[in-house]
Amino acid sequence: MSVLTIKGLTHIFDSKTLFNDADLSINNGEHVGIVGLNGAGKSTFMNIVTGKLSQDAGEVKWLSGIRWGYLDQHANIDRSQTVMQYLRTAFHYLYELNEKLEKLYTDMATEEDMDKLDKMVNRSAAMQEKLDESGFYDLDSQIKKVANGLGVNNFGYDTVISHLSGGQRAKLMLAKLLLEELDVMLLDEPTNFLDLEQIEWLRKYLDTFKGTFILISHDTSFLNSVCKIIVNIENGMIKKYWGNYDEFLLQHEQNAKQYADSYERQQREIKKMEDYIARNKARAATAGMANSRKKMLDRIDVMQKPVSFEKPTFDFPYTLLVTKHLLDVKNLEVGYDGKAILPPISFELSSTDKMWLRGTNGLGKTTILKTIMRRLPAIKGGFSFNPSAKVNYIEQDLVFRSKEINAITFMNETYPKMSQKEIRNQLARVGIKNDLATKSVGNLSGGEQVKIKLCALMQKESNILILDEPTNHLDVSAKEALFEALEQYEGAIILVSHEPMYAEKLCDKVFDIEF
Repeated sequence: MSVLTIKGLTHIFDSKTLFNDADLSINNGEHVGIVGLNGAGKSTFMNIVTGKLSQDAGEVKWLSGIRWGYLDQHANIDRSQTVMQYLRTAFHYLYELNEKLEKLYTDMATEEDMDKLDKMVNRSAAMQEKLDESGFYDLDSQIKKVANGLGVNNFGYDTVISHLSGGQRAKLMLAKLLLEELDVMLLDEPTNFLDLEQIEWLRKYLDTFKGTFILISHDTSFLNSVCKIIVNIENGMIKKYWGNYDEFLLQHEQNAKQYADSYERQQREIKKMEDYIARNKARAATAGMANSRKKMLDRIDVMQKPVSFEKPTFDFPYTLLVTKHLLDVKNLEVGYDGKAILPPISFELSSTDKMWLRGTNGLGKTTILKTIMRRLPAIKGGFSFNPSAKVNYIEQDLVFRSKEINAITFMNETYPKMSQKEIRNQLARVGIKNDLATKSVGNLSGGEQVKIKLCALMQKESNILILDEPTNHLDVSAKEALFEALEQYEGAIILVSHEPMYAEKLCDKVFDIEF
């Protein structure tokens, strides 16, 4: 039974055809991963099926009565609520029923008409039975079971949402979505703000989920373990593959070659027909044949040109520094509002160390980096960089001065001495070329925004890179290109990453954040 049916989907964004007469059917109980290059239209797909964005043509139809929900990490939520108050809204209908029941009990205490009282007693019994069957009186423990798995307990159930970071709010919204026990979940990069243990918990949860989910993720290991179907967005088409991500790759490689061959054959045929028409349309004796060929040409369903993929190139210039004491951290306590969130930490970093800052608590790693970068004040203890240290830093959050500026403007403001030609050349190296360079960053994909930030890092010499989840939003090829650049970088690296395979291959040192 199909829970979501898409027919003839067509959508053009900024003169780029993202979908061209595309079809897709998602059946009940399917665990689906959505993949595609950065900018292919994955998030646009989610926005269309959730109704946040209207398609130019085609039909998007949900099965009647289906309960679906969308993990939108940029959604506005009531920030005046506490964490627990927000999580309880997943069961708002039960709390409303309980309020009605309590009011009914109050009314029963003053009701003197026995017939009315009998009816009220029967109503209250039915309502009480429904609450009992739903486990209403054990809801808080149900809520905490899911929320604790995602690390929500680490920032406190009484904490007001306005005090949470973007990553913490994303965890909170994911926890609420899971608690709602929906028929279909739409998940856009759910692992981006999770630590290793939390990712493992989510992996087990999704693997046993009896409903349907549609998941966007660039974590191929995660896709492999939870998805039985892969949907690829490419060349304006949406194609469904049965199997996990590794199996998809094998099938896709064969299909891509077949598509490219078919496209070339069609282009040769079109060229031959166009040449024939051009040679014969002006001659009276052959004009009829030329017109006939023209009609045939007009009826051809022209294939879209295969995506011309160029792997981005990253390169971080290095300035020489040889020392055993590039960074010394001694009894450093980090936190907010004068309160430490971790025990004191101490470590040393030499000029060649590549260190993975690893933690399972969901708090602390980003705070440590922001403290070392002097974006936050230290609570106690201290740290010192070598006087010759030159630091380059990329934050986890994709923050720009304005979502209205474009990549060229951002680079020009960051490096005013660079010429427009130099800026365009550098952006093109990371895959931000042509119209992508002039689009407002708010209209670019998360992966394209990360590439702009990385491009800015490439313009400045350093001997230590501090990278907070740099692979978030990057597609597989971009992650490979970034890995190659970081592997070749001669300086020190402090890396926060929720992808163990990536971090373990790159880093020779691990520092665990523990309570």
